[in-house]
Amino acid sequence: MRHQGTRQIETERLILRRIEERDAEAAFRNWMGDHKVTEYLMWSTHASVGESRSIIGEWMKLYEDPSFYLWTIELRELGEPIGSISVVEQDDRTQKVHIGYCIGSKWWGKGIMTEAFRAVIAYLFEEVGANRVEARHDPRNSGSGKVMQKCGLTYEGTLREADWNNQGIVDECIYGILAKDYFAAKEKK
Repeated sequence: MRHQGTRQIETERLILRRIEERDAEAAFRNWMGDHKVTEYLMWSTHASVGESRSIIGEWMKLYEDPSFYLWTIELRELGEPIGSISVVEQDDRTQKVHIGYCIGSKWWGKGIMTEAFRAVIAYLFEEVGANRVEARHDPRNSGSGKVMQKCGLTYEGTLREADWNNQGIVDECIYGILAKDYFAAKEKK
């Protein structure tokens, strides 16, 4: 892969950009402090803006690494971040990236995460040279699976008790898309 780091990506409604310290209050208010958001995630709901500021500070240091990809999702009409999307695992040998994402519950069901994920998929295939983009979700979090399907990922199976989140040990539904399938679909448009 040709690692490029977290570059700004813009869509019709969104600016996907590096998160900054100034985003801490909005991040806490809009998703990091939202219990609904973290129900099926691997990190706990933040208890304070200070906790959000601390993790943002850690992420900011990682932006120096060209293989680190983490975007905050800024809604243009609001002018502040409402979620995040990132590469949470990667394997250069197989050119595979695994995506994780979350968005404040106020913005669920509005196509925002689908718009963000599609833009990130395009960046990873077209700019970085990934061969496979994959994601997973707890079967009880069907909304996340719908985002994956709308973004062209194929359901590949459910692994029993193969993952964990704030609910404990859980099943995981795996979805993936290959570069050849992405480019074939793009040619048809």
